[in-house]
Amino acid sequence: MKPELRSLMLAVALSTLSLSAFSELVVVVSPKSTAGNMNQEQIAQFFLGISTTLRPLDQADGSPIRGEFYKKVAEKEPSQVKAIWSKLVFTGKGKPPKEYPSSDEVKKAIEADPNAIGYIEKSAVDSNVKVIFTVP
Repeated sequence: MKPELRSLMLAVALSTLSLSAFSELVVVVSPKSTAGNMNQEQIAQFFLGISTTLRPLDQADGSPIRGEFYKKVAEKEPSQVKAIWSKLVFTGKGKPPKEYPSSDEVKKAIEADPNAIGYIEKSAVDSNVKVIFTVP
């Protein structure tokens, strides 16, 4: 492979990683939901199985958005979150969030379920979801 092509490919890969690392994330619910603005701790409780008043929806396992969300909101690595959910499932105290392959799929699921809560890129927000928290 020519050095120029290799450098170009590396630059594209790094810029893609940089863009995903800087994308702003938001937590959303259905516009029909009675849920209002929440803080970071309240949001984390849904995604760690502590609170069950809303049904959490996850992005795909291994996706950059999922890793960023759990690090910033729950202050946990994805492997730690998996361990928490494994324990809850094993003890019969919970079921892990259903996973969706994209923010668009999360939005569709939230639109269909007023008791669901999920996270997406801020750029994907539209009238089908209500933002209740912006991830710092």
